[in-house]
Amino acid sequence: MKLSHNRAVLLMVAVTLMWSTAGVVTRHLEHAQKFEVTFWRSFFTMLCLLVMLPVFQGRGVFRRMRHGGAALWISGLCWCGMFTFFMLAIMLTTVANVLVTMSLAPLLTALAARIFIGHRIALRTWVAIVVAGGGIAYMYASQLGQGISLVGTLVALGVPISGAANWTVTQHSHAQGRDVDLIPAVLIGAVLSSLITLPLAWPFQASAHDLGLLFGLGLVQLAIPSSLAVVCTHVLKAPEVALLGLLEVIFGILLAWAGAGEVPGHDVFVGGALVIGALVVNEMVAWRGRA
Repeated sequence: MKLSHNRAVLLMVAVTLMWSTAGVVTRHLEHAQKFEVTFWRSFFTMLCLLVMLPVFQGRGVFRRMRHGGAALWISGLCWCGMFTFFMLAIMLTTVANVLVTMSLAPLLTALAARIFIGHRIALRTWVAIVVAGGGIAYMYASQLGQGISLVGTLVALGVPISGAANWTVTQHSHAQGRDVDLIPAVLIGAVLSSLITLPLAWPFQASAHDLGLLFGLGLVQLAIPSSLAVVCTHVLKAPEVALLGLLEVIFGILLAWAGAGEVPGHDVFVGGALVIGALVVNEMVAWRGRA
């Protein structure tokens, strides 16, 4: 798929809008519980990718996966972590808490790259890490003071941690001359997430209504946008992708607010503003520096 820069930007905006639908959709489930929700979304994502992968990459894609090396499977394990932690967190706490916590991914990635690969971290990024960390700490402290359980928000931390690990592994593999094919890695992640959560999801309680919504999440919220995002990264620079990715936080909170009546608290507004503001300033400075 050949894209101009403007079309890649528009496509990435559409991708973030599709990603952001998970919260509002899960609020309309009838009977499915947290592990079952996680299982069905990952399972339906797996089925969709089994059909989509040969379309995107030809019939030989599954044969090539067998020779993808350890990095492909480690990346798949990281995707598994992102899929599983995200859905569990969505079922345990508010959509806003999860999305704000997830937005730490670029900063945790910078830290992981510094520790494990030796990448230098610019002063602006250190400042952004401190400010964003302060925003998250404020959000957590406010909720703790209100007697709100932090389990869901702590589970949500697994998403950016898994994402940082994934990026570090793929960059290390790239430096050694072996690029990780990300769409097959997403498939591996969906398979692993399904297998891990299946025993915990049994016995199933989801209604036909629930299964329809969860199939929609597997296809429209995960399989399609994840594949399209990989295409966009071939055209857009890293700061552009990071900035556009923040739209998921905004779209997700607004959709949960409008579609499920889930109003963000004051602590989320303040903490989220610090986190997102730090990320925007950091990425904008990086973008201007490269220009």
